[in-house]
Amino acid sequence: MGKTRLEAFSDGVIAIIITIMVLEMQAPHGAELKDLTPVLPIFGSYVLSFVYVGIYWNNHHHLLHTCRHVTGGILWANLHLLFWLSLVPFVTAWMGENHFDQQPVALYGVVMLMAGVAYYILSNSIIRHHGSDSVLRAAVGRDVKGVMSVAMYAMAIAVSFFNHWIALIIYVAVALMWLIPDRRIERQTHGAAT
Repeated sequence: MGKTRLEAFSDGVIAIIITIMVLEMQAPHGAELKDLTPVLPIFGSYVLSFVYVGIYWNNHHHLLHTCRHVTGGILWANLHLLFWLSLVPFVTAWMGENHFDQQPVALYGVVMLMAGVAYYILSNSIIRHHGSDSVLRAAVGRDVKGVMSVAMYAMAIAVSFFNHWIALIIYVAVALMWLIPDRRIERQTHGAAT
């Protein structure tokens, strides 16, 4: 079956996720800049999560660009990813409302970890369907970057119980690692198109 419905549905869900996150932010009472101070943790967690959701949207787009068609397994793998991404507004709000306390930071990491695993499963579902000589397989190879991200999330979850600020730095480091859309896929798809 074609991939257009999968792309449209995924784009819609991701747009709703971002909308929910921004609606969770409440304007402070008061008209002075000092009144913004209490909402800075909420804004900070929103920025981090917005970047993460944007990264997933960008790389999801590139990932699906390698597909010619999808199967039921790919559809379910995609829903698995969207499930974990749909929890991002909740953990974002909890982390921000509690000023980056240990347990909210740890749960944020669990959701990021599971989203990373789900993305890995989706990638492998696409590779399995399109074959070991597919554009995606050539692009990601052994996917060291993806595996490293999941390992860093796991490390951050453990570290969050000792120092939640270091865990947050690890989350930011993973985001920075993925900030630019996956060039491996761009190179392969551009080369295959010429």
